[in-house]
Amino acid sequence: MTARYDDLGIDPEILGPEKGREERVGARLFKVARKAAQQIPFMEDVVAAYYCAVDPATPVRVRGTIFAGLAYFVMPFDIIPDAIIGIGFTDDASILLGVLALIGRYMREEHREAARAALGKTDAEDGKTGKAGAA
Repeated sequence: MTARYDDLGIDPEILGPEKGREERVGARLFKVARKAAQQIPFMEDVVAAYYCAVDPATPVRVRGTIFAGLAYFVMPFDIIPDAIIGIGFTDDASILLGVLALIGRYMREEHREAARAALGKTDAEDGKTGKAGAA
């Protein structure tokens, strides 16, 4: 199913050209996630949201919401520049928390497992028992 975001009210400039959108956001996501991991404690949930967005079973509206939030997160220029240590990711974190709150019911354990694998985490390192936590 081809994701169409035209009717969702999302500015296409935020998401960029439709062709290759998922690959671009995904490639930049992991680069920025590594940099932000120390400042954003829920980075696993952010990466799990990406896996939720690329899951064809996720509704198009939810996918659009996730990609809009992730696109803001990976943009090099935003309201508070990410280079400002201590507060640079606060605006990004606010947007991401809002997105996670909206899409939480669509996140499945397989999305979380993929995120843990992508981040190189084990359940023991996270202090988790392997059960999905609340987003």
